[in-house]
Amino acid sequence: MSSPDPRRIADLLQRCSGEDDRDFSRLVPLVYEELRAMAGRQMGAQRRDHTLQATALVNEAWLRIARTEYQSWADRREFLLFAATVMRNVLVDYARRQNAAKRPTPADRVQLDGLATGDPFGADLLAMDQALEQLAAIDPRQTRIVELRYFAGLSIPETAEALGVSESTVTREWRMARAWLKRALSVT
Repeated sequence: MSSPDPRRIADLLQRCSGEDDRDFSRLVPLVYEELRAMAGRQMGAQRRDHTLQATALVNEAWLRIARTEYQSWADRREFLLFAATVMRNVLVDYARRQNAAKRPTPADRVQLDGLATGDPFGADLLAMDQALEQLAAIDPRQTRIVELRYFAGLSIPETAEALGVSESTVTREWRMARAWLKRALSVT
């Protein structure tokens, strides 16, 4: 299967709106595999007994994207940024529902990025969401980097491309965001 034409995706993304579902439905097959890959990487970072599957994460995220009252994306990059945020919200809402009847246990802790950091500190997903809200008030780009790296599972080069910055900027700010989150999460 050949990869979809980026110009076709960009054109559909720009035309998507709440008023015309035809453009949105044409977008699904063009971006589904990319979203599925993002979700697969994200679910790989979750605890082993997690009951949400990558396909369910993509489907729930897609339903939320489709319910967005009006959204127009200039390009694939803007769409990926939005999709990463939606996936984060899906995972946080799922964690809230799971934790509603019980207190989080050490098994409920998630790794911030065990593959890229080598420092295995974890955090309850809800505490991490709260810390990210605080980080967003201080540095929105670092928050976006965490969303793309952790929640969307993008690599350093993919994150740099999505944000339109250099790889060295992503590396530096990813390191700073991880340090800030580690400190913020150790206080809670």
